[in-house]
Amino acid sequence: MMEQDTPLVLGTRKISKLLLQYALPAIVAMTASSLYNMIDSIFIGHRLGPLAIAGLTLTFPLMNLAAAFGALVGVGASTLTAIKLGQRDKESARQVLGNVVLMNVTIGILFTVVMLMILDPVLVFFGAGDETLPYARAFMEVILAGNVITHVYMGLNEVLRASGYPRKSMMATLLAVCLNCLFAALFIFVFDWGIRGAACATILAQTVALLWQLHHFFDKRNFLHFERGIFGLKRVIVKGMLAIGMSPFLMNVCACFVVALITRSLKDYGGDMAISAYGIVNRVAFFFVMIVMGFNQGMQPIAGYNFGARLFPRVIRVLKYTICCAVGITTTGFLVCQLFPRAIVYMFSTDERLIEAAEEGLHVVFFFFPVVGFQMVTSSFFQSIGMASKAIFLSLTRQLLFLVPCLLVLPKIYMLKGVWMSLPVADLVATIVAVIMLIYQLKKLKQEI
Repeated sequence: MMEQDTPLVLGTRKISKLLLQYALPAIVAMTASSLYNMIDSIFIGHRLGPLAIAGLTLTFPLMNLAAAFGALVGVGASTLTAIKLGQRDKESARQVLGNVVLMNVTIGILFTVVMLMILDPVLVFFGAGDETLPYARAFMEVILAGNVITHVYMGLNEVLRASGYPRKSMMATLLAVCLNCLFAALFIFVFDWGIRGAACATILAQTVALLWQLHHFFDKRNFLHFERGIFGLKRVIVKGMLAIGMSPFLMNVCACFVVALITRSLKDYGGDMAISAYGIVNRVAFFFVMIVMGFNQGMQPIAGYNFGARLFPRVIRVLKYTICCAVGITTTGFLVCQLFPRAIVYMFSTDERLIEAAEEGLHVVFFFFPVVGFQMVTSSFFQSIGMASKAIFLSLTRQLLFLVPCLLVLPKIYMLKGVWMSLPVADLVATIVAVIMLIYQLKKLKQEI
């Protein structure tokens, strides 16, 4: 069967095969992307030292904020495309494609202009000091300059996957990741561009991948493609994308605020070395989280299509499969970080102080990590079936309702260890809330079968 025919079988093919078909490309792409982030940090750590890792870590909140606006459009477009295809409304799906490009370009330009004007004060607010600010500034200036490219690339990749081309979506990401690693090694070790070279590698690689995507969408033989009449903003389409994308948007905005709170707390209780340690812990956690996100991306078009077609038993089945896979991944992360923390940290740095700090962080942060997979899938599930308010609530519970109070209270009692403890405590409580909400929603779905 041709790849462009795959949306037509989302309501008939065996769920396990569909999940594998859609999730595997996303998992490969997500894993490759997270590996690049780790390799990037490894290059910077070994070439420039712990302070450079701290500088890179201080850009995480701003990167989360940029990702928030990208997700607002891209994830909303992906889910809306899947739902419209499930309803056999191909015309609306075409309008989504055109609106994705216009909105990403507009938002990307505005974000770049505003952030470049206030970059230094923002980085200082996140915890940058005299030694780490130059690293953070050099990295973000390049990333912001290419922000429009990043947004359009990510938005089109979401539509590419949701419209029945999961393999091409994977290939676009793999292309960007492989080029990224190649350019980073070249710019950092050969050209000696330092941390700015890592940022240049990212933007250049995404530019090449974007050109490959544009070639796909200009080809009229493909299921969805660029055509006249789709590049005007449509109120209904924009409203639908923003409503669905509001959940990941708020999640990333909250992540920006929370990571800033974490870095500032680490600065107060442990200094720049603690921030460097958090950068390593974050990269390791990100690796496993991205694999779970790959499963979520595989689930989204299947759940969205079948929910739109009112095939509720298939919706429930794909949810169960995804939860089992996600929990298996996060449990693996827990075991690896509890058993081999020192070996993991040694990949990033040979500085003994940094190794000890990051080793403690891995032990504590990953303590309740197995439950993270369940919480992530549940939030993504509500987003996939268009229940934006519930997805938003679940996105907020861990970060605002639970994590922020922990970060404000526990460090005052346990000092630096209290900062690390805040993360697993919030994970556990947020998962309990997710269990309650999911059980209630499944009962309602089963009543309509």
